[in-house]
Amino acid sequence: MMVRSGNPVLRLGTLTFAVLSFVLAAGATGWPQPAPPALGVQEQGPQAPPSPPAPPAREDNPGLFNEMGKLFDKLPSILPPIKSPSETMNDLSRLAKPSTMVSGRVACPVSSNGAPDCKQAADQLCQGKGYKEGKSLNTDAAEKCSAKVLIPGRQRKPDDCRSDTYVTSALCQN
Repeated sequence: MMVRSGNPVLRLGTLTFAVLSFVLAAGATGWPQPAPPALGVQEQGPQAPPSPPAPPAREDNPGLFNEMGKLFDKLPSILPPIKSPSETMNDLSRLAKPSTMVSGRVACPVSSNGAPDCKQAADQLCQGKGYKEGKSLNTDAAEKCSAKVLIPGRQRKPDDCRSDTYVTSALCQN
């Protein structure tokens, strides 16, 4: 069996499996044994040498080791191909884009579902600094109220104040 990985644990497992298979196979057929010595009784006449017993027919053993062997046979088709370190580094360098962190304060507009859209605010913050787009790194929230809440004795109503969310730092890319 050929393993395409340099993983030492996988190689050790393969070696262990091969050694155990050999030991079990040797134990199943048995080691040759000499004939027991005669106990003083001797027979007269020519004797034909005894023929060795035929080994029993080997059946497909549904045991653990057999199932593990089947799994190892299927392993190359299950796992994706393993990339070399240089291929992995090339993939990472293609994905990595130069980026810069900028600070500022841009309000996140409220989307149609009522949640703040901070992606748009991060893009605006980055575009104001000369970049193409951005991703929000840090936000801040503040409550903004109308002047009506300052009137003494007036009961506060639910629509007197609202929470505004601001992007305060973003990761910008060209």
